[in-house]
Amino acid sequence: MKLDVLAFGAHPDDVELSCSGTISKLKAQGKKVGIIDLTRGELGTRGTAEIRDREAAASARILGLEVRENLGFRDGFFVEDEVHQIPVIKVLRKYQPEIILINAPHDRHPDHAKGSGLVRNAAFLSGLRRIKTTSDGEIQQPWHPKKIFKYIQDFYLEPSFVFDISEHWETKMAAIRAFASQFYDPDSDEPSTYISSPNFLKYLESRCREFGHRIRTTYGEGFVSETIPKVDDLFSLI
Repeated sequence: MKLDVLAFGAHPDDVELSCSGTISKLKAQGKKVGIIDLTRGELGTRGTAEIRDREAAASARILGLEVRENLGFRDGFFVEDEVHQIPVIKVLRKYQPEIILINAPHDRHPDHAKGSGLVRNAAFLSGLRRIKTTSDGEIQQPWHPKKIFKYIQDFYLEPSFVFDISEHWETKMAAIRAFASQFYDPDSDEPSTYISSPNFLKYLESRCREFGHRIRTTYGEGFVSETIPKVDDLFSLI
């Protein structure tokens, strides 16, 4: 299955927190979208890897994804090397996305920057024909995404552009709340964490409102691009 957009997250819920509004809007536009989680988030203070597997599947249904896979890298301990690059190259060649969305290049959790660099560099290597990979016994063809955009996470990064998600805010929040083990629940007896505070989701909304304000709308999600996006029509910028 060829996808239009493939979003990568170091942990289940990274994509939901940062760019699920964008994914919801892309789906409404008829695009084929998938998510690849690098780890199962097994080091998280709350919940378990098995619970997060179920939550990720529930979120995938809410977002209407074509595919969601988990590469099973070790949470907290994966590194950028050939052993980890090859599985990323294989999924890129398998789904051949035109655009990939990846973790922030610098953030509070070290896995986010590691995941960002790993996927970015694997995307380059994926286009090299002398790197041989197979899937279901068949040789895969080289594939290089046309664009790589980094979504913004906990640390504020100045966006290269902001995507209007105003009409998809409720879907974004439903996808986030699918990860019930991780976020605010007054009835939970799990330990409190940075993201389980009720203030965290308020902060998340304020960030999206700030990005929305920057483009004169209600809610937005910001992205960083290493290259300047091409514009063919000045009026598309209005």
